[in-house]
Amino acid sequence: MKFTLQHHYGFEGGYKLDWKKLKNARDGYVKRLNGIYAAGFDKAGITSIFGEASFVDKHTVKVVGPDGGSKQYTADKIVIATGGRPMMPPGEGIKEHTINSDGFFDLEELPSVAVVVGAGYIAVELAGVLNSLGSEVHLILRKGHAIREFDPMIRDGLDAEMIKAGIIIHRHTKGVAKVTLDNASKKKHVTLVSGDVIYGADVVLMAAGRIPNSDDWIPNTAELELENCGVKVSQKKYIVVDEHQNTNVENIMAIGDVCGTVELTPMAIAAGRRLGDRLFSDKPEDAKAKVSYETVPTVVFSHPTIGTCGMTEPKAVEKYGQKNVKVYTSKFSNLFYGIFDMKPEDKPKTLMKVICAGTNELVVGIHVLGMGADEMMQGFGVAMKMGCTKADLDSCVAIHPTAAEELVTSKCPRLCVSLLRSTLNPLLH
Repeated sequence: MKFTLQHHYGFEGGYKLDWKKLKNARDGYVKRLNGIYAAGFDKAGITSIFGEASFVDKHTVKVVGPDGGSKQYTADKIVIATGGRPMMPPGEGIKEHTINSDGFFDLEELPSVAVVVGAGYIAVELAGVLNSLGSEVHLILRKGHAIREFDPMIRDGLDAEMIKAGIIIHRHTKGVAKVTLDNASKKKHVTLVSGDVIYGADVVLMAAGRIPNSDDWIPNTAELELENCGVKVSQKKYIVVDEHQNTNVENIMAIGDVCGTVELTPMAIAAGRRLGDRLFSDKPEDAKAKVSYETVPTVVFSHPTIGTCGMTEPKAVEKYGQKNVKVYTSKFSNLFYGIFDMKPEDKPKTLMKVICAGTNELVVGIHVLGMGADEMMQGFGVAMKMGCTKADLDSCVAIHPTAAEELVTSKCPRLCVSLLRSTLNPLLH
């Protein structure tokens, strides 16, 4: 069920999206951002060399430049930070007639009908963007739900909100079998492994996951030729590192998505900073500097937004045992939607869950779906890093009226607590 925000706030009349203006503004922002990074490199005295790199030995890298010429560089220490790239699954016509998340940024106009294939961050984010801008969006899931690894309440809540927003979800498809192009209409037809067919798509966007830029088994990637330096990779081709980002080769380190630990940009930045401290700082406390991969807050820019930190409820029960876990939940319509002239059940919902463990109710998981989840999660992430308990949250004076106050007080009548979820399940739904 789609709704127009402007109408509910008293603004009547239509509006038209200027896709070209939006695209130019976004591209300009990205270009400026890249320029800021480049200027930072120059200021720090870093020399940038552009080309495709591969190892000659553990101290030597060969770089083939854009002109085809090559040059070798030697170093005492080498850090691999080649990141990842979108995965393009096999299938008839997929390579020829689909785009990945990079191709999304090259779209010259808003597609009338878009098929998005995938169940992760990028799939639900881009499906939400296209749907909000006016496209008819079909989301293709191999299994039953998107973001399957998230807390069940958040997973199911996003599912319900996507359906309400008008996204058409195709479940248990087992993926895409083939994509064909109708030469007359220039439309794409998507045949699913399950046998269903989606006709008349303007764009088919593959967001089936990402893979590490670490080896030549991936088509069209930089061939690092890790066999020349002896760096070990996992079965999935991620580079194997220890807690200090060291590979099995003494002078070679690796950070970021190429390691496959926590594949988030700020995580890679943090790992790089700690590694830099360990390698080059004169401070004794930096000699063993390392990044922590525990209790990392993260956000999905879906519609509505998801903010999460720590364990899901099933993981907490698995670790601590059912009788040692308490779960506090809340479900409400954000104040933003208060004046909307529609039934309460039709308004977008904000969902919150605080998961606690032990007699002191240590907070081991916080999960939010709804407006403002992205902005509020950073502070709660800091609190969890400091070992906050439910009592700590309760003792904080809530900022009213905000959604965040739901997480720092148990006095709200909507807030429910469960010692044994199976016993109190009806109260929580």
